[in-house]
Amino acid sequence: MKLGTSLKKDSQVPIDYMIKCLTSAFTHRQLTLSLLGGACLLIAMLADLYEGSLWQFVALLSYVLSYVIGGFYKAREGITDLVNERAFNVEILMILAALGAASIGYWNEGAILIFIFSLSGALETYTWDKSKKDLSKLVEMAPLEANKWLNDGRTMTVSVEDLAIGDTILIRSGERVPADGKVIRGETVIDEAPITGEPLSVSKQEGDDVYTGTMNGSGPIMVEVMKENADTLFQKMIKLVEQAKASRPPTQLFIEKIEGPYVIAVLLGMAIMLVLPPLAFNTPFQETFYKAMVFLVVASPCAVVASIMPALLSAISNGARRGILMKGGTYLEQLSKTAVVAFDKTGTITEGKPKVTNWFCSLPEDITPYVIALEQQSNHPLAKAIVTFCEKNGTHQQVTISSSQDMTGFGIVGSIGQDQWAIGNYKLMTSLKKEKETALTEELTELTNKWENEGKTLVYIARNTQIIGLIAIKDAIREDAQELVNYLESQGLQTIMITGDQETTAQAIAKEAGVGDWISSCLPADKVKKITQLKETYGPIVMVGDGVNDAPAMAKADIGIAMGCGTDVAIDTADMVLMKSELKKIAFSYQLSKKLNRIITQNLIFSVSVIIALLITNFTQGLSLPIGVLGHEGSTILVILNGLRLLKF
Repeated sequence: MKLGTSLKKDSQVPIDYMIKCLTSAFTHRQLTLSLLGGACLLIAMLADLYEGSLWQFVALLSYVLSYVIGGFYKAREGITDLVNERAFNVEILMILAALGAASIGYWNEGAILIFIFSLSGALETYTWDKSKKDLSKLVEMAPLEANKWLNDGRTMTVSVEDLAIGDTILIRSGERVPADGKVIRGETVIDEAPITGEPLSVSKQEGDDVYTGTMNGSGPIMVEVMKENADTLFQKMIKLVEQAKASRPPTQLFIEKIEGPYVIAVLLGMAIMLVLPPLAFNTPFQETFYKAMVFLVVASPCAVVASIMPALLSAISNGARRGILMKGGTYLEQLSKTAVVAFDKTGTITEGKPKVTNWFCSLPEDITPYVIALEQQSNHPLAKAIVTFCEKNGTHQQVTISSSQDMTGFGIVGSIGQDQWAIGNYKLMTSLKKEKETALTEELTELTNKWENEGKTLVYIARNTQIIGLIAIKDAIREDAQELVNYLESQGLQTIMITGDQETTAQAIAKEAGVGDWISSCLPADKVKKITQLKETYGPIVMVGDGVNDAPAMAKADIGIAMGCGTDVAIDTADMVLMKSELKKIAFSYQLSKKLNRIITQNLIFSVSVIIALLITNFTQGLSLPIGVLGHEGSTILVILNGLRLLKF
């Protein structure tokens, strides 16, 4: 019995291996057919070594199979474009060259052309498939179902599409998080690598955010759904990668635009070579036809066409693996061509986790409940810091707000009982009706000057237009901010910080981070104007930010880069997203962009040079078809392999 079981297991191994091999062959069927075509070519070449009608029949049959099997994909692509889009491409040239060679008895040369051309096409497809692998992995990580918690204490399995904001879901150990939400019960550690790329798990407890696609580790948690499935950060990542794959940079668009006219010109040149020499110089038609076929091969822009997209897709995949998502190859190609990089301050240059360092109130009574009630209406990092401080140091009196208005870039104004309260910057204070009552007292003036010189952000508190309090807030500089700024400056780029903070605070933070210049007291509309002015002064500009107020400026810039921890609006507006919110990834992206452009330039110069050299040789000294095939298709394979280097950069 045991022996029989062992035999069954042993016999299952080769079957599983065969199934795996067949699956792999089907997955990479273009490469499989290319290699099969190459095998048929090899058999034909070996059969050619022997004499006899049988061997000649085997050789001819093998050559035909090599044409049909190896050239299937490229022939289908060329004919499809010709029929559906009425567009000529390099595939048409290769088909005509191979058939022409066969028509005058050069089966060997035509089959070699088909094999190398199909192999280069398979390599390009491999690059495309490799670049899509990251997206496939993302899609596979997205859960399709969730355990919805019902009012009677039971759970019901529902589709993630049916989850609504406010629903409660149960996430057990070892399950992926099915929705963006907030932990309302339980503690655990979660693997956030699909979102941030960080291999270390993150502890989560009540009040912490969790994201779709991440893996729950040590304990069950109850989570309140905060976003619908289509709006989750995970789905936004997938959309970003999809957009990047589908986009074409300007250089590629230009090449695709001239490909059709170029192919027509080559076909016209071939026609002239077929007709003119026999009529004008009595050249034998077979010799003329052979040279025309060589011309058709060497003049085809296969290597030029393959110079950009394999390299670009490799670079995008490399960035995606490192948590750098791009909406299109255009932005990666243009990144290293920018002249100035502008940064938001809070959450970008700084960590975005400010803390209250100083508190002053001129009244004897405790005003923290009023401050909490107002600041809870805002999601701004400064407001959260103030609420945290007041909850820790004040009384827990319940206060009801009659009305409130968020003044973007200024602060917040609201009514509590019979009083009007305002919390915000000094511009908000001076905008109140009774300006004489907003004047600072001597004590407030002294504190303002002192705390501003220390690089702290100041928030004023006013009741019925009279300033009664002052809060000083400090936000720590990101550890990698100065390193990034120094790198960008070393590359000859201008660095500028644009912030809504006051001049003294902006100056202190900018100097600490090493930023070359700064612009203070900017509202969202002001930031857009400044971006426009900087673009006119310096040239192409990058804007890095994380907040709602940064979105218009990011949209106006040539390239907008959003921190992954930022708001949805910033991420939706951005052209690039740093999922882990690491500024040093901008330096890597810049280096990746430089290498991408360098490889594209190398590929274009090399491919064009090979075409010119082969054409000159064909017209001056004559060129054999095998050498033309090897030179032309060999250059195509080389530029593709050169582009693949970006996968490991």
